[in-house]
Amino acid sequence: MVIYSHSKLSTFEQCQLKYKFKYIDRLKPEIKQSIEGFLGGIVHDSLEFIYIEASKGRIVELDEVIEYYIKKWNCDFSSEIKIVKEEYNTEYYFNKGVKFLIDYFTENYPFNDNTIAVEKLIMIDLDNSGKYKIQGYIDRLVHNKESNIFEVHDYKTGGFLKTQEELDNDRQLALYSIGIRKMFENVSDVHLIWHFLDFNKKMSSRRSIEDLEKLKQNIICLINKIESTREFNASPGILCKWCEFSTYCQFKP
Repeated sequence: MVIYSHSKLSTFEQCQLKYKFKYIDRLKPEIKQSIEGFLGGIVHDSLEFIYIEASKGRIVELDEVIEYYIKKWNCDFSSEIKIVKEEYNTEYYFNKGVKFLIDYFTENYPFNDNTIAVEKLIMIDLDNSGKYKIQGYIDRLVHNKESNIFEVHDYKTGGFLKTQEELDNDRQLALYSIGIRKMFENVSDVHLIWHFLDFNKKMSSRRSIEDLEKLKQNIICLINKIESTREFNASPGILCKWCEFSTYCQFKP
């Protein structure tokens, strides 16, 4: 049985050949990680640290968060991490992360919003047959016990801000909404919340039950398309610069 994820589905939509290299051929990536991906991971870890400590009844101070970030960065950084944008250096990305954390800390202190989980694994069976399974990790899950409303929080460290229309059609968090409704009883609503850290901006969206049913069917169709595909075509574009399989591909960035 194949278990899919939003990332796996998106890879097929972005470039079928990359999907083949990564998930079928399981080729060794040319690069370990991009600097953008590395930055995102360290910032996510630092925000996770805040809420794990809060769950223990301890509210961390900003200096602790920055210290955690610095130690994590220095420990995990490698010369194999690729910087695509040559006009920027490692220090530039490091400082961006510090600013993300300062802004987030200032806006959300003292972190008492009923967070019940961070990096929560969620498994979704789209039609209860076991054939169409999706898994993912929720950055942070909040639960209001009185209203039984859940909030799915997602951190974005990229340098782009989505429109409200794009968020209202976003698949990833909507998928998690399906999982939350199955995981917990009598869920009154699920709010989807994005933190665009590069803009210090929070945006939200919601889905109706009808929206989620349509989404299930769309994803089932997409999975059927993936599993019936025999010829995986490349889709050259700007993202080729960040592709970890470019050495295997005839289209060079």
